[in-house]
Amino acid sequence: MPGLPLPVFDHAVVNLRERIDAGEAIFRRLGFTLTPRGFHTLGSANHLAVFATDYLEILSPQFGAQARQEILAAPEGLNALAFGTEDSAAAYATLQAAGLPVGPPLEFSRPVVLAQGTRNAVFRTVRLLPGTNAPGRMFFCHHLTRDLVWRDEWRRHPNGALGIVRAVIASRNPTGLATLFTRMFGAEAVRHRADGCSLLLGLAACDVTTPEGMRAAFADAAPPDDGRTELMAALTLRTSSLDRTATALAAGGVAARREPGRILVPATEACGVTLEFVP
Repeated sequence: MPGLPLPVFDHAVVNLRERIDAGEAIFRRLGFTLTPRGFHTLGSANHLAVFATDYLEILSPQFGAQARQEILAAPEGLNALAFGTEDSAAAYATLQAAGLPVGPPLEFSRPVVLAQGTRNAVFRTVRLLPGTNAPGRMFFCHHLTRDLVWRDEWRRHPNGALGIVRAVIASRNPTGLATLFTRMFGAEAVRHRADGCSLLLGLAACDVTTPEGMRAAFADAAPPDDGRTELMAALTLRTSSLDRTATALAAGGVAARREPGRILVPATEACGVTLEFVP
């Protein structure tokens, strides 16, 4: 049966567990402009680095009775990839019809303080449930108040970042993820390679490779192999200038490595996720 419409990338989530204060400081040193801290009605706190059409979210649980256990249970690092949708009900129905374990649309919000007053940013998400071989959380995000996320004052970053062009997953079974993506979106959204596959995400992509392929691409900048079968490992970001990126990282005291055509920030410098900047 046909899958969902060809996917677009919405945002990536870095799990900070209980370290949101330290994580905020780290990502500011990495040269990102971050939104003020937000508090979800689901029981989590976040900051965003907002780009042209997507964003990077750093996330921690709020402690107490409503703390989000799926965040506490996951290791620090890149933990979730969100696809964009304008129709969360249709996304849910299509995934259900494909026989995938999926939760119904869940609506939640967080206050956003603006000069004009406080408004609620509202979202509906449709999440894959345990039972797939997804390497972390994968879900669809339906923005009901896009103007409270993509604001010009949050899109200018000292490191020159313009957007996320690639997420990299290391998998000991890339074929399994290729099958999952095909069930979700159809065969035309998936490109097969000798060492894995790529899911086309509009202006971005999600590349699945073997652990050996990840180490070949990022060497000692890659996250350590902790024995997981699948690992969300890296993000590639487009920058307006590698020189600008290098200057911002140096100002932040970040131990980055410049190579021909890219700058690599090791996972040890970025809360467990490798960051690759390309022009």
